[in-house]
Amino acid sequence: MKNAAIFDWDGTLADTINSHLESWKLLASKHGFSLPDGFIKDTFGKRNVEIIRDVVKWVPDTASAENLSDQKEIFYREIISQNGLPLVRGARRFLEGLKKSGILSAIASSTPRKNMEVSLAALGMEDLFEACVCSEDVSRGKPAPDPFILAAQKLGIPPCDCAVFEDSIAGVQGANAANMPCVIIATTYDEKFWNSFMAKNPSGKPRVVIKNFDGFSEDDFAKLFL
Repeated sequence: MKNAAIFDWDGTLADTINSHLESWKLLASKHGFSLPDGFIKDTFGKRNVEIIRDVVKWVPDTASAENLSDQKEIFYREIISQNGLPLVRGARRFLEGLKKSGILSAIASSTPRKNMEVSLAALGMEDLFEACVCSEDVSRGKPAPDPFILAAQKLGIPPCDCAVFEDSIAGVQGANAANMPCVIIATTYDEKFWNSFMAKNPSGKPRVVIKNFDGFSEDDFAKLFL
C-alpha cells in the first residue's frame, strides 16, 4: 500500500500568518474597511473571495471580491519580498525525508497559485511536491474536502491512503470531511486549543497534534495508517 502526504501551506509549512495579517490591514486601510476582532484566526485557511464576500461582507459580488483579493495578494507578495518567508521549524527536513523515502507529497492550499509559485521558487522547494492545488483549482474551498480530494487525485493515491497536515480549523474540518487522517500543526492555535477541539469534534480517522516538524519522522507518518 502506498501512502501520500497532503500539506496546507500557510501556517503549516510556511510561517506566514503575520505577513497575511499585515496585507489584510493594508487592504482595509486603502478602502476604508475595518477588520473584526480575531479576524486572522477566524478566517485563516479560507479563500480570500469567500472571506471578503461572505465573512466580512465588504462587497456583495464575486467579481468585486476577486478584485480586492488580487490587491491583497499584491500587498502580501511585497511584504514577503521585503521580510522573507520563514518555514515552520523542521518542515524542510521532513519534506526531504518523505522525498527520499519515496512518499508522494502535494500542497492543498487556499492561496492563489501566483503566491504559491513565487513562494516555492524563492525557497527552492518546487521539486519536493508532485502536485499542487491552489484556490483557483476548486469551486469549493476549505472546510469543504474538495482541495484534499483533488490533491489525492493528482497524486493518483486513494484519499483513504493520504494524510493531511493542517493548522487551521477550516483545514482540519476539510480533512475530516475527506476522511483522511490529519496531523495538526499548532502554530495558528496552540496545543491546548486543539486538544479541546478534538474532544468536542471526534473523527473516525487518527489525528495528531505537533508543535512543529522537529521530532516527527517518516515512521510517525506511517503510523497514521496502522
